Amino acid sequence: MTDNTEDIYSRVIAVTNRHLCGRPFLEQIELICSRRPRAVLLREKDLTEEEYAQLLSQVREICDAHHVFCIPHTFAGVASVQKSAAIHLPLPVLRSDRDIAGQFRWTGVSVHSVPEALEAERFGASYVTAGHIFATDCKPGAAPRGIGFLREVCAAVNIPVYAIGGMQGTLACIERMCAAGAAGICVMSECMRWPGRLPLVT
Repeated sequence: MTDNTEDIYSRVIAVTNRHLCGRPFLEQIELICSRRPRAVLLREKDLTEEEYAQLLSQVREICDAHHVFCIPHTFAGVASVQKSAAIHLPLPVLRSDRDIAGQFRWTGVSVHSVPEALEAERFGASYVTAGHIFATDCKPGAAPRGIGFLREVCAAVNIPVYAIGGMQGTLACIERMCAAGAAGICVMSECMRWPGRLPLVT
């Protein structure tokens, strides 16, 4: 890692949750994209397919304007229709239809164990998100898996691993996760709540 701001942000995938925003969601996406993260992962899984398609179109327009990669989540059909190059999936979805990975240039998969990471890689995942590493409000009461778990996942697979769960938007956090073997981190709460706390304050 270096002190180069662009390099720092290239290690961050901003994960969305519109319910955490204190301002209109698309305004928040604009703010996030102004920081040029590696990608915006549009995670709004509670929407209907039609609602998600409309939102994806709007978010991609903002991402494209800032040259930020937009990754749809779960809704592979919508992503395919909108000619997205990528999709991010829960592992059970990929298990149920292993042909999905072949429809996209990049396929990300959420994993929670070393066997799951190996399975995702075998099914054609381009990268995995591994967590949750630290305690997080997104999973109240669930015990975090810790840095040791992250090291094990990173050592087991030959594809990039992004740490997720309780990530802080700081250079120190990025460096700690990368020292464990991760390619970077996924940040949700701080990205969605900024500028209450700006992601990646060094």
